[in-house]
Amino acid sequence: MKVHHLNCGTMDSPGAAIVCHVLLVETDGGLVLVDSGFGLRDCADPSRIGVTRHLLRPRFDPEETAARQIRRMGFEIADVRHIVTTHFDIDHIGGLADFPDARIHVTAAEVAGAMTSPDRVERFRYRPAQWAHGPDIVTHDPDGESWRGFPAAKELDEIAPGIVLISLPGHSRGHACVAVDAGHRWVLHCGDAFYYRGTLDGHTPVPLSIRVSEAMVAHDSKKLRENQARLAELHERRDPDLLIVSAHDPTLLAQAVATSDVAR
Repeated sequence: MKVHHLNCGTMDSPGAAIVCHVLLVETDGGLVLVDSGFGLRDCADPSRIGVTRHLLRPRFDPEETAARQIRRMGFEIADVRHIVTTHFDIDHIGGLADFPDARIHVTAAEVAGAMTSPDRVERFRYRPAQWAHGPDIVTHDPDGESWRGFPAAKELDEIAPGIVLISLPGHSRGHACVAVDAGHRWVLHCGDAFYYRGTLDGHTPVPLSIRVSEAMVAHDSKKLRENQARLAELHERRDPDLLIVSAHDPTLLAQAVATSDVAR
């Protein structure tokens, strides 16, 4: 499978500019997105994502949306058959409405936290406007399998072999990572399991604003820290066939693009 690395939403948040790192995967059965970043509807009406926009400060550039980038690459909107989401925060699912025919894959725990039984904090966190178009949502309960030391994983065979949903709650109730077999290596998209590369390498300073934001929005801080420790161990192993990225670190995005086999 060919994996393209896209920035689908630059944010000029205080202390550090960040990105929305989205994967576009070419499979035999069509295109697959991992997360969607901000979408065209967000750009047209920023109030759609709520007051959080004043903190995140998205640029809302329509040319950064997955829909526009995919068209520039020569594909059609209908070519996107599936979107696998790490979680339902505003900067990860804003583009869902741009792909009305795609099936949306997410953990059952995340659907419970965002849609069916949110607690008080979750009711503020999520924006129902982002799924008001009535997407075809497919829920998953990753368990019973392991993937590189993570005990709760599920290969999404209905999409394509080599796409694995890995349960890593903490940032949100049903947060997950997504691993994609790109042939020459696996790409592990960690969503918001960590924000910044310094969390993994232990020596790159993490901006204070990033650390504060990460702590403030964590659904379960203890689980988040445990998962970050496991990811740091995996990073320390330096497996030559594994690339670990997060949703928001611009340096990791640039490194992924630079080392990709996909023609740019």
